[in-house]
Amino acid sequence: MSEMYAQYDKQRRKVDVDNLDVTVRELVRMVNSNEIDRAAEYQRKFRWGEDRESRLIESIILGLPVPTIFVATNKDGTWELVDGLQRVSSLVHFVTEMPHDEGYKSVGKVEPLTLCGLEQLDSFNGKTYADLPETIRLQFMKRSLRVTAISDKSDRQVRFDTFQRLNTGGIVLTSQEIRACVYRGPLIDFLEAAAADVQLRTLIKLQSGRQDDGTLEEFVLKMFAYKNYRSNFDGAVTAFLNSYSEQVATNFDALAGARLLRKVVLSLGKVISGPILKKGYSVTPLNLAEGIFVGAAELISSRKSQFKPAKNWLADKDLLKYSTKGTNTRSYLEGRIARSKELLQGAKPKV
Repeated sequence: MSEMYAQYDKQRRKVDVDNLDVTVRELVRMVNSNEIDRAAEYQRKFRWGEDRESRLIESIILGLPVPTIFVATNKDGTWELVDGLQRVSSLVHFVTEMPHDEGYKSVGKVEPLTLCGLEQLDSFNGKTYADLPETIRLQFMKRSLRVTAISDKSDRQVRFDTFQRLNTGGIVLTSQEIRACVYRGPLIDFLEAAAADVQLRTLIKLQSGRQDDGTLEEFVLKMFAYKNYRSNFDGAVTAFLNSYSEQVATNFDALAGARLLRKVVLSLGKVISGPILKKGYSVTPLNLAEGIFVGAAELISSRKSQFKPAKNWLADKDLLKYSTKGTNTRSYLEGRIARSKELLQGAKPKV
């Protein structure tokens, strides 16, 4: 029992939150003044249709309950959206207080929201904010939404856990997209630039639905984490990558990282024609590829960059064994990295 209380007390102390009631006017102002930060990972996720946006506006006009918006407080006092992008962006899309206000463009819209599909306020259909009577506009702007702010005292793992637990809406972020919001800095900037590399994408062929969800960024992150931080790996991949990201988020050497990744990609490109594949697969098995990339990176770091693998080396039985089942165990991770290094240096493949 005492162990339970101790664990509860330790974890609870990591969380510090404030609950606030913030008016629509203030939320919109904060967005347009860049006091509420909507990361790029969120920007591209704003996909609510106008009918759904309209229903939110109707609820606020009528004073109906709206789900809490969650933010994280940054050290400079700004807020970072954790959960509530659709709601906040819909407010910005709707509100245009003056003829030349173009705040809606900040959420990727070409014109203000025109209400549609409303049932309780059907006479509002076809109207924009500017079309509403002044009294209703004033009341709308004074409506409050509940905001729960995670204090900057809370550590980044708490932020990640909060993102993940609240990430249950119709549009779900991947672990890497959440990580990109929580651990922003030189590391995340580097990963985003790396994932745009055409030659890297030639080697790593992803499913169409995974092209822009952070999968390739996470792949590059794994290469560096497994190379430089592998002694801390215990099989829990997400926690391991979070821990590594925490360690290097603000001091990652992007220039050195870019040089190493470029050498890896160019060296592998000389011995692999097209994407890394195995028989029966039309996309790259990422566990297989990560072993090869980490192995290549370690060889290059030890000045062994002239790769000379034998024919059919990607079909090697040991390499495939370590890349197929139990892939997240420490032994299998070490196995596929070690075998990749042997094969890249000319070991005869077992086929």
